[in-house]
Amino acid sequence: MVERTIVHLDLDSFFVSVERLQNDALKGKPVIIGGLSDRSVVASCSYEARQFGVHSAMPVRMARQLCGDAIFIRGDMERYSKYSGLVTEIIAESTPVYEKASIDEHYLDITGMDRFFGSLKWTHELRQRIIKESGLPISFGLSVNKTVSKIATGESKPDGELYIPAGKVKPFLSPLSIRKIPMVGQKSYRLLRSMGVSTIRTLSLIPPEILMQVMGKNGLVIWKKANGIDPAPVIPYTEQKSISTEHTFDRDTADMVKLRHVLIGMTEKIAFELRRKEKLTGCVTVKIRYSNFDTHTLQKHLTYTAFDHFLITTALELFERLYQRRMLIRLVGVRFSHFISGSQQLDLFDEKPELAGLYQAMDHIRRRYGRQAVQRAAGK
Repeated sequence: MVERTIVHLDLDSFFVSVERLQNDALKGKPVIIGGLSDRSVVASCSYEARQFGVHSAMPVRMARQLCGDAIFIRGDMERYSKYSGLVTEIIAESTPVYEKASIDEHYLDITGMDRFFGSLKWTHELRQRIIKESGLPISFGLSVNKTVSKIATGESKPDGELYIPAGKVKPFLSPLSIRKIPMVGQKSYRLLRSMGVSTIRTLSLIPPEILMQVMGKNGLVIWKKANGIDPAPVIPYTEQKSISTEHTFDRDTADMVKLRHVLIGMTEKIAFELRRKEKLTGCVTVKIRYSNFDTHTLQKHLTYTAFDHFLITTALELFERLYQRRMLIRLVGVRFSHFISGSQQLDLFDEKPELAGLYQAMDHIRRRYGRQAVQRAAGK
């Protein structure tokens, strides 16, 4: 089997770094990005704020208590998406195979590049180009697979580089905390600590059969990661341009109640699909086709979201503006476009973060029992 060469690139404190490009006065100061009310949560924070114990997903109220001198800024997903796209374009111009794992991180498969030039030198030069053309600090880890490269990036931050060749993987991983392993969340961490496991070395020495008994299939995956084993491929990145759905009526209709119900149901359906794909949309388009086959569309740009209640309101507003001729309608359609990645950001800038919990609960039911399991009464 050919030994792979995988790069993990991660923009440092991405949201904060973008804000500092707009305002030099923020440099060197504790900065916290998120909603501005105490009920909101922290989306990102600078390293200066982290020294006070502030971290992502922490309630803003707690962040204010820990770091009262911090500068609080409400996030701008459109601006962050623009810079994310710029970095992706630079990577795409240079790399044959890359995966955009989130708005601020990428995996690159550069296996075989050592035949022509050193992979470390190549990655260093790519990082310098990103810094020069975007103005953003970025770190990378370079190793034999995605897991080791990602952990290496974490150890190189902020604004650093770390190369872990195949022969150094075990010595590199062994002393690190099990928290460093991707997939080890709070629940898994507490379970492993209750077993007396704190370092990756200790975890790697546990028979995999025991971990499978305690943690199920995930136990084997975590054991492999602890031993530096990760066959997961770098999945080539393709940007889906839109999600849409249409409904053709059996009989042309002008029944406004029926039309609204169908439109609500369609919007709810593709909003769920949007969240499942971990996307936010910045544009809604509504389409109608009259009985004489005349077809008309109208679109509206909006703040990035994947929340049904915003999208349904927008779709209905567009329909009301579009349907002027009061003729029988043959077809209606809804399309979302102008995507950015952002499932983690769904609740970060919203003043009512409990909405995110409600949507997560509804989507969990839909994934388990089918999309029809939870629907708005108006969309049935």
